[in-house]
Amino acid sequence: MISQKAKYALKAVLALAKADPSQVTIIGELAERENIPKKFLEQILLDLKHHGIVASRRGKAGGYSLLKPPQDISFGEILRIVDGPLAPLPCLSRMAYRRCEDCADEGNCEVRRAFATVAEASRTILDSTSIASILQPERRKIDSLLAG
Repeated sequence: MISQKAKYALKAVLALAKADPSQVTIIGELAERENIPKKFLEQILLDLKHHGIVASRRGKAGGYSLLKPPQDISFGEILRIVDGPLAPLPCLSRMAYRRCEDCADEGNCEVRRAFATVAEASRTILDSTSIASILQPERRKIDSLLAG
């Protein structure tokens, strides 16, 4: 399950991707439109700025915009920035590998083997799902058919 912070980050990036790229979006308007607490959104956007996802402009005409094109931003990238590693077990993490304390032999661990498949499938889907692909009308049609 993703955190509420990660969900807010994805909503904010999707909203910025829908905005006119030549304009900045005021944080208060973004917070209100996406129903995200403003103080929480400020921290999220600061994290995304430090990772090169968004840019900010100060002052009266200030706000936020995407720094990278939406097709170059994946759901996996946003989730890693906000929540850290995507792996369900520390021994499967590519970013923050840690041997499980209760595991005597990783090579023969059935739990690790089962979750390795889950982790790889999740990484593949999240890393190949761009912000732009979610905003495409044909993708939304497919998603609605799958849901219904």
